[in-house]
Amino acid sequence: MEPKNRFWGWLFGTRLDEDLEDDEIEQPEEEQPEQEDWMPEEPPEPEPVINQLILPWDHPFILLYELWAERVKDAPLPYLRLENSGILTDSEMEQELQRLRKFITAEAISRWDMIPKETKKKPDEDTEEPQDTAETAETAETDEEPEPLKLDAFPMVYVTSNRLGAWLMIFPPVGDGKELDRGMLDEALMKSGVAFGVDAELLERLSGEKNRYFHLYRIALGQPVVHGEDGYIEDFFERDTKQKFVEDEHGRVDYFNLNLVQNVEKGGVICQAVPPKEGVPGRTVLNQEIPCKTGKTAALPKGRNTEASEDGTKLLAMKSGRVEFSGKGFMVKSVLEINGNVDFSSGNINFVGDVHIHGDVSSGFSIRTIGDVTIDGVVEAAEIEAGGDLIVAKGILGDSRAVLHAHHDIYAQYMENCSVHCRGDLKTDCIVNCDIYCDGEVQVRTGRGTMIGGRVRAARGINAKVVGSKSESVTTVYLGGQPCANYEREFLQ
Repeated sequence: MEPKNRFWGWLFGTRLDEDLEDDEIEQPEEEQPEQEDWMPEEPPEPEPVINQLILPWDHPFILLYELWAERVKDAPLPYLRLENSGILTDSEMEQELQRLRKFITAEAISRWDMIPKETKKKPDEDTEEPQDTAETAETAETDEEPEPLKLDAFPMVYVTSNRLGAWLMIFPPVGDGKELDRGMLDEALMKSGVAFGVDAELLERLSGEKNRYFHLYRIALGQPVVHGEDGYIEDFFERDTKQKFVEDEHGRVDYFNLNLVQNVEKGGVICQAVPPKEGVPGRTVLNQEIPCKTGKTAALPKGRNTEASEDGTKLLAMKSGRVEFSGKGFMVKSVLEINGNVDFSSGNINFVGDVHIHGDVSSGFSIRTIGDVTIDGVVEAAEIEAGGDLIVAKGILGDSRAVLHAHHDIYAQYMENCSVHCRGDLKTDCIVNCDIYCDGEVQVRTGRGTMIGGRVRAARGINAKVVGSKSESVTTVYLGGQPCANYEREFLQ
C-alpha cells in the first residue's frame, strides 16, 4: 500500500481496511511476544482539534489536491484550520466549520467540474479496452485536436458569520493556467467586500510564496465591539449587618463587640455612584460599523435623612446617626432601637445618636452614645455612657460593678450597688450603697425617698425623705464643689 494512504488516514481521521491487513502481513512471526497474555500498549489517541476542518477522501477538495500533488514534488499538506483570535467561541467555531465545509465544497465542485475527464484519470487507471481499428481511424480523421487545459489559480475568500474574520484559500492553476499574482488577490478581496483589517504584509508574501495552495490564511481581522458597562453603587456601609465573630491572636472570640451598629457623622459619605464605562464600536472586515451598547447610570439609593452631593455622585448623611438599608435605599436613624435585651444577641452598643432599649442590659455589656439612652428594663452589672440624658425605667442592680456616666440628667426608679457620674441632676426613688458624683442636685423625693449607705457627692444639694438607716449602715454625704471634675482629677493622679 502506498505510504501516503497512511498519512491521509492520520490527517482526516480514517484508515483503510487494507492498511490494517498490510500491518498484519508485514509483522514477522518471530517478533511476536512469547507470552500470550502480554498486550502491547496502544498509542494515545490524538486530541481532537476543534478548529480543524476534516473532509472525506472522496471530497472534491481532496481530489484537487491529489491531482496537484502528482505534478508537484514535495507538495505541502493541506491546512484547513480557522485560527481563532477571540472572535469565536467553541460553540460558534463548530457552527463556523459547518459553514466553511459548505463553502469549500461548493467551490471545489465547481472547479473539479471544469477539469476534463482525461486529466482527472491517473495513468494506472487507464485500462479501457481499445476500440476497433476502423473506428479509431475514422475518429482520428474527423476529431480535431483538443485545446490545451487552462485554469488560472483561484483565490477564494471566506467571511465568518459575525463578519469579524476573513480567511483566504487558493486553488492552484491547472494545465497552462496562470500562477497566483497580487492582482488576483486584490480582485478576490474586492468581490468579497473585505476592506478592513486586511493583512497587507500577508498579501505581499503570498504573491511570491511557493507553498501557498490548499492552505487557509487569515487575511483580515475585524475589531470586536466593546459594550459599555453599567454604573454601580459603591457602598461604604454594609446593607445587611450580620454577627461577625472575630478571633484575636489567642483564638478567642469577642462576643460582646459584634459591631452591628454602623454610625455616620453629619455630612459623611454613605455610598457613591461609579459612572458607567463608555463602549467602543466595533467594525467588521466588510468595513461596517458595529454599534455598541451604552452603560446605564446607577441611581443613588436615597432614603430618609440623606441627600445627594452637588455633583450627584455621592450620598451624604444629613445628620449624625445610625445607617440602615431598608431594601430600597439607605437611611440615617438618629434613634437606635433595640427591641430586645442588650446581650449576646446585640453585643455592645456604640452609637452616635439616641439609643432606646426595650429590654434589659445584661451584665458585662456596655452602651456608649453621644445622645440620650432610654432603657425600658433593668440595668445589671453593665457600663453605660450617655452624651445626653440617661433614663432607666425599672432601675439599676449594679452588683457593685455597674458604672453609669451621663453628661446631662439621670432618671432611674432605683439605684443599688453602682457607681454614678452625672453632670446634670439625678432623680430617683431610692439609692442603696451607691457611689455618686453629681454636678447638679440629687433628688430622692418620690416613692420611698430613701438614701441608704454609700457616698453621695452633690454640687447643688441633696433632697431626700430619708438619709441613712437604723441598721447603722454608714451614709456619707458631700455638698459643693465639682464632684465629677474632682473624680477625674483624682483618677488621673
